[in-house]
Amino acid sequence: MTMMNVNENGNNDALLDDAEEMNIEPVAGGLAEDFTHAPRAPRRDLPQMMRKIPVTLTLEVGSARISLQDLMNIGPDSVVELDALAGEPLVIKVNGTAIGRAEVVVAGENYGLKVIDLDGLNLDMMTS
Repeated sequence: MTMMNVNENGNNDALLDDAEEMNIEPVAGGLAEDFTHAPRAPRRDLPQMMRKIPVTLTLEVGSARISLQDLMNIGPDSVVELDALAGEPLVIKVNGTAIGRAEVVVAGENYGLKVIDLDGLNLDMMTS
């Protein structure tokens, strides 16, 4: 990490040092307006990089809208009716956005999800 050193004239010496390391010639005004002579950074595989971004995958059973009074009365053995029908596929969400439907399965000693359909997962359009 480069520390920025600003001298008494308000110039940023660290940026100039970085430019020299990358063989970029400083121009009048401190900004290079023509980047044709600057070495190009290696082209990165954006789709490959995106595959490493962590996301949160959740399976939503349903929801219920209740009053604060009803919420205050919830305790052990309380049952709150949800808006989903029993046996209906559950909603798969990625970072809170619905992308499909699934059902709950047992995977070893944990619960898992079996994908029924994916209708909101289109990462290809993000990379084109």
